[in-house]
Amino acid sequence: MRAPASLQPAWLHACDRQDLVPNSGVVALVDGMQVALFYLPDAAGQSLYAVSNRDPKSGANVIGRGIVGHLGGDLVVASPLYKQHFRLADGSCVQYPEQRLRTWQARFNGDAVEIA
Repeated sequence: MRAPASLQPAWLHACDRQDLVPNSGVVALVDGMQVALFYLPDAAGQSLYAVSNRDPKSGANVIGRGIVGHLGGDLVVASPLYKQHFRLADGSCVQYPEQRLRTWQARFNGDAVEIA
């Protein structure tokens, strides 16, 4: 049975696959929001993540420039300014639980990168 249209996410075009940099972040403006996209082709399972580009501690739009790595078994991005680590899967901060990045579902639709 198919879910009603109102329960299905609305997918928005963020960029094209060729705009992504493997194992790094790029930033796209989607519906007025700066979205940091991380393409990790060697990751087991999910390889595309979308989080807010705005660092909640500084207010600066820099998350897309952060370094991606593993911390405690989680894929994380380190904020370039204060070095706090955010889990790519859910946007939660490892060091400061009160800090969180907004996250979106992300997918490839052919050569298009889309977020919901």
